[in-house]
Amino acid sequence: MTEPTTRFHVHIHVADLDANLRFYSQLFGAQPTVRKHDYAKWMLDDPRVNFAISTDKDGALGIAHLGLQAESEQSLAAIGARLQAADAVSLAETGTTCCYARSDKFWAQDPQGVQWESFHTHGDATTYYADPAGSAVERDSCCGPATASCATACSVPPAAQVTSNAAACCG
Repeated sequence: MTEPTTRFHVHIHVADLDANLRFYSQLFGAQPTVRKHDYAKWMLDDPRVNFAISTDKDGALGIAHLGLQAESEQSLAAIGARLQAADAVSLAETGTTCCYARSDKFWAQDPQGVQWESFHTHGDATTYYADPAGSAVERDSCCGPATASCATACSVPPAAQVTSNAAACCG
């Protein structure tokens, strides 16, 4: 059997981080792998999922987005190629800071409007995300485009091009 190259990702916005930390820690039988004042993440092997929760300053609650975490740059490139073939990429990012991590990403939207984040993480970060100039900024409600209209408003380049950060849409 070959090693998995992706991990399913779920990110949920919550109203009460502490109450949700207690609930999900009990549900998963484990404490979060990453814990910040506004964010927590469980990297589980059974089920194989990257499950994250965060507070949302705009009050939006529930599923923020779904995604696939690639284990390698090659795996992310393959996912990106499939998304581009589906004409679904709304934003491509390299070296972005989001969710206290440095990652390369493809953001897409399915036909129902569900946001999908496909990403390969290559390091930790000390802030939730950084602005395009590289300085830390307070987190907004999203990383990546919140909606297709956000991508349009921010003049997101065509899928074949790459931007350095989505903070213009988020900040």
